[in-house]
Amino acid sequence: QVQLVESGGGLVQPGGSLRLSCAASGRIFSVYGMGWYRQAPGKQREWVTNITRGGTTNYADSVKGRFTISRDNAKNTVYLQMNSLKPEDTAIYYCNADVFEPLSVTMRPYWGQGTQVTVSS
Repeated sequence: QVQLVESGGGLVQPGGSLRLSCAASGRIFSVYGMGWYRQAPGKQREWVTNITRGGTTNYADSVKGRFTISRDNAKNTVYLQMNSLKPEDTAIYYCNADVFEPLSVTMRPYWGQGTQVTVSS
């Protein structure tokens, strides 16, 4: 089995920064796409950003220019640097990873347990 463990959430003032990390561990052959989603109170989970194994990135318009996703393939870890945070960024942030399973020759998505980010003065 594969586990994703997030860290780095917390309380920050508007305009501040936080860095989230998500490490994949377990029976891993290869991790392909990785990304971050978030879910604010009373709202559906939304996609925030993703990064391919080769480093190509995509961002939601709401975070473009403020958030930066990166990854360390050797450590099967993805990072999310969040700058210029706004109250509307408050949410539980979940990481996601597509893991290749050689026995079935398929890609399987895994999710982390989530980490709370609160932006408030």
